[in-house]
Amino acid sequence: MDAEETLALLDRFTDALNAHDLDAVMGLVTDDIIFESTSPAPDGARYVGREEVAAVWGNLLTSTPNANFTVEEQFCADTDRAIVKWRYDWGEGHVRGVDVIRVRDGKICESMGYVKG
Repeated sequence: MDAEETLALLDRFTDALNAHDLDAVMGLVTDDIIFESTSPAPDGARYVGREEVAAVWGNLLTSTPNANFTVEEQFCADTDRAIVKWRYDWGEGHVRGVDVIRVRDGKICESMGYVKG
């Protein structure tokens, strides 16, 4: 994938999250997806594989129906790495953070989240 294709993938991912469409979100990740969440402090939790990641992302989407991610900036660091600076609003508040993302074969294979806190 080139940088333009990677950024388009990330846009589709954000759109699927904001639509609260877990099936669409999971269609954009590899079977062996690794997700490191922003909590609990200090290191966050690590989820490996489609089943674990779908469970945690599904819970996020159903437990916060007003949730919305706004991409403040995103760029490719290489052909298989990207950085996304985001703001996550859930109605009563928000946080800002960064995801370090790795892409393989046109899908997200790793997402490591960091939050200002």
